[in-house]
Amino acid sequence: MNIKTPLRLSIDRDAVLKEAVDRIGHANAGMRASKRNFLRQSLTLGGLSMLTGCTLVDQDSVESALTRISRFNDEVQGWLFDPNRLAPTYPDSMITRPFPFNAFYGEEEIREIDGGSFRLEVAGLVSDKRRWSLAELRAMPQIDQVTRHICVEGWSAIGKWGGVSFGRFLRLVGADLTAKYVGFKCSDDYFTSIDMATALHPQTTLALTYDGQPLPPKYGFPMKLRMPTKLGYKNPKHIQAIFVTNTYPGGYWEDQGYNWFGGS
Repeated sequence: MNIKTPLRLSIDRDAVLKEAVDRIGHANAGMRASKRNFLRQSLTLGGLSMLTGCTLVDQDSVESALTRISRFNDEVQGWLFDPNRLAPTYPDSMITRPFPFNAFYGEEEIREIDGGSFRLEVAGLVSDKRRWSLAELRAMPQIDQVTRHICVEGWSAIGKWGGVSFGRFLRLVGADLTAKYVGFKCSDDYFTSIDMATALHPQTTLALTYDGQPLPPKYGFPMKLRMPTKLGYKNPKHIQAIFVTNTYPGGYWEDQGYNWFGGS
């Protein structure tokens, strides 16, 4: 009788482990080294199977297991997140000059947006869905912060952002603060989403200025969301629409395997 060898025996353990470690390394780039070391030392194919309930028989099942671990990691980061704990702040003398440009495209491809005609769209689980002009947003009480931007690629820089408290804005438009997600669509085709607890964090800012001046195009004009509690890819630039939802919205990098919670 011809018995086929199970597919699971053909899986390259080293390749799978390397992929898993690489994925989790990306997902937790902002976490402490001790947490990364724990994951690296404890991760095995058997561990993947037990943690996720998946039978690792082919590449699709490995991918499914990795996705489940990433989602589990999101939940753990959410449990550990303290909505009242502030990220460190710095004096103006420590601002990185020039602050680095960072995007999924080159600096020569930055979108030019007409601030005069710009209107911020608000949608989803909010009571006030009217559009907001820059003048209206600038007329609101403003806050500023000098905080560290941490990139998943391994570098960081300190910058000064000013604008509207995002929590204040959400309350003003009558957002459902019990909803799970706040999503962002950007004029450069970027998109992302965050948890409501981070949206309401006191340092989460709808940034309209950088270093005391109107936000330059390369830093996200007309506005970006500045969150020192999140990694850089979670801080969207050139925002044109905000929506509140209970349906998981994903994100540009998140849909390609990056950790969704993205805590720094």
